[in-house]
Amino acid sequence: MASSKVDAIAAELPAGVRESGKLAVGNGSAGGGQPPLGFTADDNKTPIGVEIDIAYLVASVLGLKAEIQTTSWENLFLGLDSGKYQVGISNIGVSELRKEKYDFATYRLGLHAFEAKQGSGLKITGPADLAGKSVAVGSGTLQEAILVDWNKQNVAAGRKPASIKYYQQSADIYLALQSGRIDLYLGPNPNASYHVATRHQTEIVGTVSSSYPVQGLVGITTKKDNGLVKPLADALNAAIADGSYAKVLAKWGLPAEAVPKSLINPPGLPKK
Repeated sequence: MASSKVDAIAAELPAGVRESGKLAVGNGSAGGGQPPLGFTADDNKTPIGVEIDIAYLVASVLGLKAEIQTTSWENLFLGLDSGKYQVGISNIGVSELRKEKYDFATYRLGLHAFEAKQGSGLKITGPADLAGKSVAVGSGTLQEAILVDWNKQNVAAGRKPASIKYYQQSADIYLALQSGRIDLYLGPNPNASYHVATRHQTEIVGTVSSSYPVQGLVGITTKKDNGLVKPLADALNAAIADGSYAKVLAKWGLPAEAVPKSLINPPGLPKK
């Protein structure tokens, strides 16, 4: 997926980057396989996914060639710190802690999704809808923290808390959903959307911000004050304006995560 080069935006790039003609992009999902964010094509080597397409899209506006390098989540940030990667595009949520070291140009809403068995009739809009339900979640995740918070709200309001269930493998979660051992699974919206679209066994019955209670945002991430964040945001806004951005999200089933404008370093997940 590509857009047209915008000379005025390309001129904003630091001279060294512009003259190199390349943009080193770190992605911490494609190697491990997290559709639709980043995973490998059928040739078992080519990285594909919405994050990869966003990288190519932004690079095309800037007149650069995106060089995608897959790595682990931990090594992604080490690579940003060392300069190995000029940008990270890997479902990185904006947080106040991360903003101390990195600049962000936002390109997606950060959402978690409640997934239920198809035809469940459930609708989750807030804590009260979870009262007494059985919900699967990953241990130590932001999703778990949301469920714990909602359970506190339910108990305070005299409602029954949700029963939180922990599974190591997503396959086990979906077996539990189909068999009725659990009512819901709370996980990242992109993964849930992809599963719903490809397996046709479940449905999304509600979403919640990944940075609850504030709206979560996902951003292209770059080392603080390196001069890249403004051209990155301007390139994203050019792609939003010409419609190519919307096509990328639609291709991967994520139109619900579209943003109307790329923002630079907006408020993020508060520090604990």
